[in-house]
Amino acid sequence: MDKYAVIVAGGKGMRMGTAIPKQFLPLADQPVLHHTIKAFLTAFHDIHIILVLPADQVSYAQMILQSFPERIDMTIVTGGETRFHSVQNGLKACGENSVIFVHDGARPLITSDLIQRCHEQALQVGSAIPAISVAESMRLVEDEKSVPINRDHLRIIQTPQTFRSEIILPAFQQQYIEMFTDEATVVEAHGTKVFLVEGERSNIKVTTPEDMVIATALLNDRMQYD
Repeated sequence: MDKYAVIVAGGKGMRMGTAIPKQFLPLADQPVLHHTIKAFLTAFHDIHIILVLPADQVSYAQMILQSFPERIDMTIVTGGETRFHSVQNGLKACGENSVIFVHDGARPLITSDLIQRCHEQALQVGSAIPAISVAESMRLVEDEKSVPINRDHLRIIQTPQTFRSEIILPAFQQQYIEMFTDEATVVEAHGTKVFLVEGERSNIKVTTPEDMVIATALLNDRMQYD
């Protein structure tokens, strides 16, 4: 089966406080997106990379292509009004009879091991949604009251959310509703059960300057052992 990685990079860098969108900021001397894409190319040399960017950021794509010493095959797609519409646009570039990964461009610490685990599970049961347990105490806040929640029943959801094409492609033909916060909710609304897979705590989403500090430390530590 073919493999496609739809990498959605729609950040504007507002919380990062930079003029350059966060996915293009330097991380260990390379743009954040370089590390994200490299992980997929390392996991599967034959994977098709589909990069979804806002219309006003498409010009940055050349920066990503030039960050690789070898030529890479990458399709650039313009994003939409919401994440749902951006993913929907990216999926139009995917073929049938395939496994499709949908990943946040601002998760540059994704490992090839997790990508391969997601692929294997999606082949077996149709989907793989990376999730990690909650380490902190949690409370549900309603109005001015709060109640404790059993954290054993909670999971933090990550990407790449991975599906066989016959599951995700028809699901994204639905009309958009606000409850579609990720690909799993879209697939579930279409009537298909999704399956979790163990994620990785290092698979953080880079959103703030503090996240960049953490990502740099984790990446430098990882590179020492590569």
